[in-house]
Amino acid sequence: MYTAHPDRYADMPYRRTGRSGLKLPALSLGLWHNFGPDRPVEIQRAILRRAFDLGVTHFDLANNYGPPPGAAELAFGEALRADFARYRDELVISTKAGYLMWPGPYGEWGSRKYLLSSLDQSLKRMGLDYVDIFYSHRPDPDTPLEETMGALHSAVQQGKALYVGISNYSPEQTREAARILGELGTPLLIHQPRYSMLDRRPEEGLLDTLDELQVGSIVFSPLEQGVLSARYLDGIPEDSRAASDSPFLSSDALTEDLVAKLRDLNDIAKERGQTLAQMALAWVLRGGRVTSALVGASSTRQIEDSVAATRNLDFDAEELERIDAVVNR
Repeated sequence: MYTAHPDRYADMPYRRTGRSGLKLPALSLGLWHNFGPDRPVEIQRAILRRAFDLGVTHFDLANNYGPPPGAAELAFGEALRADFARYRDELVISTKAGYLMWPGPYGEWGSRKYLLSSLDQSLKRMGLDYVDIFYSHRPDPDTPLEETMGALHSAVQQGKALYVGISNYSPEQTREAARILGELGTPLLIHQPRYSMLDRRPEEGLLDTLDELQVGSIVFSPLEQGVLSARYLDGIPEDSRAASDSPFLSSDALTEDLVAKLRDLNDIAKERGQTLAQMALAWVLRGGRVTSALVGASSTRQIEDSVAATRNLDFDAEELERIDAVVNR
């Protein structure tokens, strides 16, 4: 039987999420790619156990995570029953709905019918009575925002979610979503945008909006699908995502110019005593504007390397200027 490490809370920083009472670990584990039937169950469970032993209390899922869709929630549900049942109250478990899950007009987007049906399915797959955070995974251009936010509110009223969030919403949509939820009496807890040293779009108004609204943020792809790591400094490894048929990272994206930038960023990371991946994680967490950064892991070693980034989250002005100069050249 798994017993969690007694010192699991000793080193991980925890940050308050917006103006709520909920604190999240600076690093959270996302189950996007590595928790399907194509991965050994023993490795999946070892990653989850090691993450929790290192203070990672938040596990982030979505209805379509796998592959195939739903597989990650099934795998996580099995791990919960086997290893984490007695630690449920120490965990923050989140899931989302918005992308295609079943055929027909009610199998995706943001209708009340789809969101609440999807949440019921997610709870069944994981064997849970409730999730801690339920997200609208993407805005729906054809459904009134009042309906989508009303469905999130209903999830809380029904006791199936403790908090609600949104992902991939623009600053304007975020502001309106927060207003609607506030009027309903269910505050918007958190926003999940894509953000990294190479993708600065949240700096174009979203982070300011979240600060103003006192809404938390948890960023995905802070390592740009592994680009911001040492993996591609000397070419494309045969077993890498870029060498596969992954729709999320193609070999064409790894241009000579980009690789040259990665090498220069790696030099800065070495001066900080970090790997490139650790510096990239520290960079999104700098200054405290971001509540938590989502990382994936295909091995326990990867989760250990990511968690080590929290030992140095501070940057001086010169380091930030050098990073910007490399990225923007």
